[in-house]
Amino acid sequence: MLQVAQLSIKSGIFELNSISFEVQTGTCLALMGSSGSGKTTLMEAICGLRQVTAGKISLCGRDITKLPPGARHVALVPQDNVLFPHLTVREHLAFGPNIQRWKVSDTQYRVEELAESLGLTHLLERRPKKLSGGEAKRVALGRALATRPSLLCLDEALTGLDDDTRAESLELIKSNICNENITTLHITHSLREAEDIADQVIQMKDLMTSIH
Repeated sequence: MLQVAQLSIKSGIFELNSISFEVQTGTCLALMGSSGSGKTTLMEAICGLRQVTAGKISLCGRDITKLPPGARHVALVPQDNVLFPHLTVREHLAFGPNIQRWKVSDTQYRVEELAESLGLTHLLERRPKKLSGGEAKRVALGRALATRPSLLCLDEALTGLDDDTRAESLELIKSNICNENITTLHITHSLREAEDIADQVIQMKDLMTSIH
């Protein structure tokens, strides 16, 4: 379970104050709001990429508020994927397990498992420049899921895809969230997308005590 309690964040003149919500284990919460409302700022704070001024972030009963990003067991799929141009799809899927020094056999098994579930098996030796938009999105998702994080954060992860690719990617995300039983926080501007993927939809304006 993700629990955010009375969280406050300040970035220049922008502030989020006293944000509180919960995401039950194995469920997906979609967070919506207008541009500039603080959705990404809030997600970055949960991921450890932005410092908070007050409040608490707990994940699976563990206080992660002040932990560095790598110690939080949180994975992020950003809008632009941020794939490494010199790495193959196989190397992207193995990236997290290698950083965490998994056994070689365990890493290989996880790579093959993810490649099969995400339809990437035939692309394992390709590099990002040889991938379509939908394929690149699947690689970014696989890289995020590789270490079996406690929380998956999707920051407008389907932006820029055509309708057919978006629908296909959405189904893959939903099935993998279900298969992995992973708690998910999803930022989107699309109500239809939010309703399709999420167990609960929240508007930023409903979370905020005040915003400046």
